[in-house]
Amino acid sequence: MGIRYLAMIKFGFKIKTRDGMVIDNLMVIARDRADAGRKIAQIYHYCEVLVCQELQQTMKDGFNLESAINLIDKESNLEAPAKKE
Repeated sequence: MGIRYLAMIKFGFKIKTRDGMVIDNLMVIARDRADAGRKIAQIYHYCEVLVCQELQQTMKDGFNLESAINLIDKESNLEAPAKKE
């Protein structure tokens, strides 16, 4: 049995709380829009969702070791101190 990767999506919300306060830039990672809405509702009971947008594309490939190593290598090259002569 192999490892299964679930597609996760980042959603951005703007909501109005039950007290009328507007909260912008709430971010939730979920499988779909409905799941993200449930997570927001668990934290902010009786809120009104004003805006919900998908912030990044779905990651279907899961973890890619080669990409991670390349990213670390790029960052370490940027952080290397310049030599003084």
